[in-house]
Amino acid sequence: MTTTLDWYGCATFRLKTENQIIFLDAYIDRVEHAEGPGLAADDIDECDWIVVGHSHFDHLYGAERIARNTGATIIGSYETVRVMEAQGIPLDQLICVAGGERVDLGGGASVSVYPSQHSCVWSHAEMEQPAEVCIGDLNLTLQERTERLGSLMDHLQSLGPDVKAHLAASAQGDRGDGGALVYLFHLPDGRLLYQDTSGHWTGIMSDLRPDVAILAAAGRGNIDGEPIQGSLAQFVARQAELLQPGRVVLCHHDDWLPGFSVKTDTVPIVEAIEAAVPDVSVLEPGYVAGTAIFG
Repeated sequence: MTTTLDWYGCATFRLKTENQIIFLDAYIDRVEHAEGPGLAADDIDECDWIVVGHSHFDHLYGAERIARNTGATIIGSYETVRVMEAQGIPLDQLICVAGGERVDLGGGASVSVYPSQHSCVWSHAEMEQPAEVCIGDLNLTLQERTERLGSLMDHLQSLGPDVKAHLAASAQGDRGDGGALVYLFHLPDGRLLYQDTSGHWTGIMSDLRPDVAILAAAGRGNIDGEPIQGSLAQFVARQAELLQPGRVVLCHHDDWLPGFSVKTDTVPIVEAIEAAVPDVSVLEPGYVAGTAIFG
């Protein structure tokens, strides 16, 4: 069987190998007027593993229902595991990771875990289009970033009753992102990197060399703890240049929460990637399209 990838919107995917069904994040539910696959986490009835990049609601919400309905095991940060245990998921379905681990997934597959960075979400309200150049916001303290993040939360609460109700339903008591992670899957037919937010440690990314890289294309990129002085397109292209994959799949670029997210024009991103890594091909699958990613 060829490994396939189904995009469920935002940064959530279903990875299907010959022996495993693996969800990458679990955020499937949407507010009524948002872009998405038209499905909910409750619709998922087959899953072996759920691998979570970080603990924010637009990545973790839904994992508790998929795990409950299918018996899947969740891999994620200690904060992800704390939230999932509070949601009633038993500890034997939870694996804590922080970076440096390699987890055997069975069926000839495993996944290596690496520490990463979250996008500089505190630096903006509505997301910018990827060609927009952003500068400044350097050397801010944690307290200054937290204060700005509070302003963003106020903005989200002002987006209307549907959004407010969705945010209330998906609020699971997380205490931040929990420490963003990237994952390198070792699969029978290739190596797949999964990233669910626009941030990285340069020294880590430059050594991974996947065949296919799923890269987040949203928000303000975070390079080694500071916001990129440039555009999102430049940030994603920089990552592709570090990784040197054969193929790139974009994620987090649909309009999953209108008023905060935007319907992203991916043309500048694709052009920047192709200029930085001429031999790469960029795949842009639609929702739940069963895209073959290797070969």
